[in-house]
Amino acid sequence: MDIARAAGVSQGLLFYHFETKDRLFAQAFAYAARRHLESLNGVERSQRPPLDRLRALLRLCSPTGSPEGWRLWIDAWAESMRSDELEETSRRLDVQGRVVLRGIIEAGVESGVFTCADPEAATWRIFALSDGLAIQINVHGKLLSRRRVTQLVRTAAAMELGVAVEDL
Repeated sequence: MDIARAAGVSQGLLFYHFETKDRLFAQAFAYAARRHLESLNGVERSQRPPLDRLRALLRLCSPTGSPEGWRLWIDAWAESMRSDELEETSRRLDVQGRVVLRGIIEAGVESGVFTCADPEAATWRIFALSDGLAIQINVHGKLLSRRRVTQLVRTAAAMELGVAVEDL
């Protein structure tokens, strides 16, 4: 088993702690989710200006991030349709990401840096594009370059928030 080999343990030890491969995957995803939530919380708690926080969040959630990380998320989304545990973890991540982005947008509108009539809708559109592009470059890697994907996300966010693409 690749997982046992990578962890430097026996298959028996893995199955002792995790009854099934599905249980092992759920625990691995929960661990990765906790780490991602910590990063999201760091962006949310930051005292930096909204534009800086937006840049940090876009980098953190970039479709061009770690392919291994995105493959884990994509697999977890697919398995979430069959696993309540994975669905709950996935939903918690999605909700927290949207809370953070919406807070950044609202702070930017309040400070006059962003122009956005509907921060909630903008949040959904930005994350939907980012997630969809992550699937495209991980499943169909030859269709879009990483540079093009970054440009598409930055352009969409800039249009949603009334800022120059160069500012992102």
